[in-house]
Amino acid sequence: MAFYQKMKLNKTLIPVLLLILSACSNVEVGGVTPTPVIALVADQPQVTFEAETAPSPVPFQFSLPTPGAEPVSAWRPPLYPIPWAMSPYDHFYFARPIAADQVNWPSADYRYGGVFFGRNIVHTGVDIPTPEGTPILAAGPGTVVWTGWGLFSETPGNQDDPYGLAVAIRHDFGHNDQQLYTVYAHMSLMNVIKGQHVETGEVIGFVGATGATTGPHVHFEVRFPGNSFFYTYNPELWIAPPQGWGVLVGRVMNDKGELIQQLKVDVRSEATNKLFEARTYGKGGAVNADPYYQENLALGDLPAGVYKVSFRYADEDRDRQTWVEIFPGQVSYFKFDGKNGFSTERPPAPTLDFLPFAITATPPP
Repeated sequence: MAFYQKMKLNKTLIPVLLLILSACSNVEVGGVTPTPVIALVADQPQVTFEAETAPSPVPFQFSLPTPGAEPVSAWRPPLYPIPWAMSPYDHFYFARPIAADQVNWPSADYRYGGVFFGRNIVHTGVDIPTPEGTPILAAGPGTVVWTGWGLFSETPGNQDDPYGLAVAIRHDFGHNDQQLYTVYAHMSLMNVIKGQHVETGEVIGFVGATGATTGPHVHFEVRFPGNSFFYTYNPELWIAPPQGWGVLVGRVMNDKGELIQQLKVDVRSEATNKLFEARTYGKGGAVNADPYYQENLALGDLPAGVYKVSFRYADEDRDRQTWVEIFPGQVSYFKFDGKNGFSTERPPAPTLDFLPFAITATPPP
């Protein structure tokens, strides 16, 4: 009885089974149509079915943390360790004030010696554009000697000062027996106080747009021997380049031996055809050439290789050009002297401006 109940078909399913079997029986095999084994009942009522929809299972989900921004400069080689100097006249003493996971190279439009804000007003540092709030790092160990407004005008608390909130550090080391300073301007917030000692890489403040600026960035300067606007030098000759990369400096003069100002110079890689642009320094008492190179042009962060240097001289109808090789971790030098053309011979070794007194039993009067 139990078996019969299990096998008993619901009357509503019988027509469906008959229909299925009938369809199968009409298949021709070898050209002969088989005789149906079950006949259809003509007057059997039609039955419709409604499919019962089961709810879809909730998919398995992972709860993952939101990823941070991808480093924008991770492709760049690491910097040489500091201090770094391949020749006795080079001085890569400073780390960069912005970490490697942000843009930490100078803006090509706001290099040292550029004229952007008015005639005879020159740029005395380099600008590194990064988002507001980015940590600013000490470029070397030293003592904080300035915090707050007024650094440019040397007037503490001057809210109209173009440098905005700024920090200056007197470093624990110098150059040629002269004191070295670095300046960090346009901060949104400072993280140190005057008199505090800091180490390389320590957070001293955060990027902002205070003072005279068009957007968030850190204005970075190198000064010696005094902490004054008139003692600035090109930071691209002082901050360590990426490993395998170097720096180009040039001294560009006219036929009279006078420095040419604000001349556009193209520097193109022979290997990649990538173009770098620079300009010779503008006129201004705050611009100072390196004591050895006496340059009026500097271009940092160039991958090692051969480059074509070209510019339009005077009213000539063609470019003057030469080729220079950039060496890893070094400064490469060229000079242009008007009608005398190009030279890549490095400047002679510096000489003493005076002779010391001879040692005698009786000191000189």
